[in-house]
Amino acid sequence: MENNKQFINHDLDILYQPVVLGNLTLPNRIAMAPMTRGFSPDGVPGADVVGYYRRRAENQVGLIVTEGTLINHPAAAEGLGRPNFHGEAALRGWAQVVEAVHQAGGKIIPQLWHVGMARKIDGENPNPEAPPIGPSGIDVVSGEKVTKDMTVAEIEQIIKAFAVAAGDAKRLGFDGIEIHGAHGYLIDQFFWEKTNQRQDKYGGDLQGRSRFAVEIIKACRQTVGSDFPIVFRFSQWKMGDYSAKLANTPEELAAFLAPLVEAGVDIFHCSTRRYWQPEFEGSPLNLAGWTKKITGKPTITVGSVGLDTNFIEFFAEGKGAKATSLTPLIERLEKNEFDVVAVGRALLADPAWATKTRENRIDELIPFELGVEKTLS
Repeated sequence: MENNKQFINHDLDILYQPVVLGNLTLPNRIAMAPMTRGFSPDGVPGADVVGYYRRRAENQVGLIVTEGTLINHPAAAEGLGRPNFHGEAALRGWAQVVEAVHQAGGKIIPQLWHVGMARKIDGENPNPEAPPIGPSGIDVVSGEKVTKDMTVAEIEQIIKAFAVAAGDAKRLGFDGIEIHGAHGYLIDQFFWEKTNQRQDKYGGDLQGRSRFAVEIIKACRQTVGSDFPIVFRFSQWKMGDYSAKLANTPEELAAFLAPLVEAGVDIFHCSTRRYWQPEFEGSPLNLAGWTKKITGKPTITVGSVGLDTNFIEFFAEGKGAKATSLTPLIERLEKNEFDVVAVGRALLADPAWATKTRENRIDELIPFELGVEKTLS
């Protein structure tokens, strides 16, 4: 690998120091970002999935956020092989994952997920007879209405399913949960004005469009109690619209975040394409930095950490991504802009990324080649 000195030219100690995030204590500040995979036949994670997560925990990943796991709803998935977070067999598989990660000294939380209108009617999906659901039945990418609005009964069913999954996570010994509210999936479809054109209490202004997420968070909090960590992942961008904004100013972001904090979020996972890009004019803070400043809550940053390109360009252009300097990341950590750094493709390609980086074994890093493993969430 070329230009090794440019990759590590700063003291990395802060990245490997323990950190306390409310009721969640981590051995270091490195998290594995959730990355969708298709390796759970019939929705059941097997021994290979156990090994996949164990290898990363063995190599100094302090917090693992699992790939998106499906709540108990027939239309929750887009694509085959996505792991369920319901049913005896799937939960038994996840219990084995938790045990393996804990034995390796890591912490792990499941990402609870429903894809909403990202499910294609003519796609290969579990329960193919189940149509996609969304606040207004509008396709995220095309903007066309392709199915009916969700009924209030369906909304209440989904809220309950998230709460049941949260309770199962606690029972299985997970260290918390992450609710997936980003990237144009179901919860984010309620947030976004383009896909939520409802006129009832779940639509209208941003406060109304946030009600679905608020009720999910409250239901999960009621189920797991006050001490169990709840992480909420959100993004400005959507699949198919990478310039989309829920909040155009810090004031709008504050109005968006306040109800989520009040509902019970402990930690925000702020998804961006490039962690180093400022979120608003006039400040170098990224989305995680602004979220922490506004809410006072711990935040996780993510977005092309250690890579010279972002994943959208990577897949669109069919090229690889090389390692790049971690200095800007470390400088932001030292300024307390955010608390934890989520690493995606670099850890997907090389389970020992954190260990090799700490030991300056940059020449040994495994590069990410197009087609290694598909990443969606």
